[in-house]
Amino acid sequence: MGVAGLVLAAGAGRRFGMPKALVRHRGSLFVEHAAAVLRAAGCHPVVVVLGASADRVRAEAGLAGAAVVDNPGWAGGMGSSLRVGLAELADSDAEAVVVLPVDTPGVTAAAVGRVAALSGPHALARATYHGEPGHPVLIGRARWAEVAEQATGDAGARPYLAAHGPLGVPCEDVAAGEDVDRPEDLPR
Repeated sequence: MGVAGLVLAAGAGRRFGMPKALVRHRGSLFVEHAAAVLRAAGCHPVVVVLGASADRVRAEAGLAGAAVVDNPGWAGGMGSSLRVGLAELADSDAEAVVVLPVDTPGVTAAAVGRVAALSGPHALARATYHGEPGHPVLIGRARWAEVAEQATGDAGARPYLAAHGPLGVPCEDVAAGEDVDRPEDLPR
């Protein structure tokens, strides 16, 4: 049993002005970078959840080696994408999943590997940056059903994480965890 990877890449990126999956930064699309980081850290399988502009993302992004699935309810928020991704992984043999939003280009394979090293069916951990919670998040298989049940709107797994206190894994020495919400947030 291994650790799966899940990229949440379905949003329209309203604040950014375009779907963040299609943002090109440092030679690759955000969605390509996120999937590649998970693969480089040893996650298998890697699932990418698309929504807004899914056809365009499929046409422009190099996602070989990843299972790409559509979230027809993507406009309802990140919670619906988390549910779709966990459902896609239900038949896998993964004992846990590392969840990575597409808009975290500073996350590295080293950070994913550090968090994934804590995997187990009951695992619950997340990267921290200077003491602040960030991504990626590790969720053990035994928790998937309850996480999916509580994942609504744009909160994703936040309510579950708040209630269950994930182990914090310091990653500021190997990654940057800031979300990119607007073009001016892009790392220089």
